[in-house]
Amino acid sequence: MFTHSIKLITIITESALEPSLIEDLEQLGAHGYTITNARGKGHRGIRDAVWSTDSNIRVEVLCESQMADAIAGHLMKTYYSDYAMLVYQSDVKVLRPRKFA
Repeated sequence: MFTHSIKLITIITESALEPSLIEDLEQLGAHGYTITNARGKGHRGIRDAVWSTDSNIRVEVLCESQMADAIAGHLMKTYYSDYAMLVYQSDVKVLRPRKFA
C-alpha cells in the first residue's frame, strides 16, 4: 500500500473564533479542514459547552510541513495572547496525497 507522509495540525480553541479561523485557513491556502466540538479541562479550567460561550472547537488540517508551520506561526501571532488556544502538529500518513497538495 502506498502512503505519503504529511502533517496534521490540530487547533483546539474557543468556538467564537470559528469564522475567523476558517477565513485565516483559506487565506493561508489550506485545501480543507475538519471542525468538531470539543470539551475538556486544561490550564484555563473546564470547558464543558453547557453555554455556547464555554464551548471549544477542534480544527484539524492535513497539509504539507511548510503549510503547517505557516498556520501555526499565524495563529501564535494573531490569537495566542488573547484567546485560549492549543496548537500541535503530528506526522501522519495518507493514502491519497493529491487531496492535500
